[in-house]
Amino acid sequence: MPSPVTGRPTESQPVLEQSKIQEEELAERRISPQPRPRTKEARLPAPSPREEAQTLPDDSSLLAKINQRTPPQRAASLRLTEEGRRLLEAGDYAKALARLEKTIAIDSTNPYGYYFLAKCHYRVGRYKESLSFLDVAESLLTNDPFWLAEVFALRGDNYRSLGLSQRADSSYSQALRLNRGNRAAAEGLKVQSAPR
Repeated sequence: MPSPVTGRPTESQPVLEQSKIQEEELAERRISPQPRPRTKEARLPAPSPREEAQTLPDDSSLLAKINQRTPPQRAASLRLTEEGRRLLEAGDYAKALARLEKTIAIDSTNPYGYYFLAKCHYRVGRYKESLSFLDVAESLLTNDPFWLAEVFALRGDNYRSLGLSQRADSSYSQALRLNRGNRAAAEGLKVQSAPR
């Protein structure tokens, strides 16, 4: 039961219910992106001053996306995606790739599976494959600015690795329009503009 003074959950409230409330609070703070053309290099509208000033929260825990209403296939796919993400961070790319391929076999609409597959392919130097998975992830993440920013930042890294600096700059800029706190995009733009 929420405290009548603060509106926050009290200690007697179950943890699951507390996390549900926190998820709802985060969802209320997210910005809904403007509709945009369906092209790879789509131009996003200029952000409003309110959007420009807002940094989106870190949305790294995929397990938090599982609740009682999550279909079993999606829940299993999200769990595997989280395992794949951890293996990827540990540098075990072969195991990560195997886990992440299973995620989309279980649920082909899991955008995070495609994103982390793209990240895994990027890490092993398969930039074109990475870009293909990012295209799918982008099409499934149209209402999630945090993850769209992640997609654009990783796309910028791929373009930079392929020697396509203008496309990289464009992708990094799109990521920062969606989430000005996206470190990968900010660092990517610094690297692009650094003297050689």
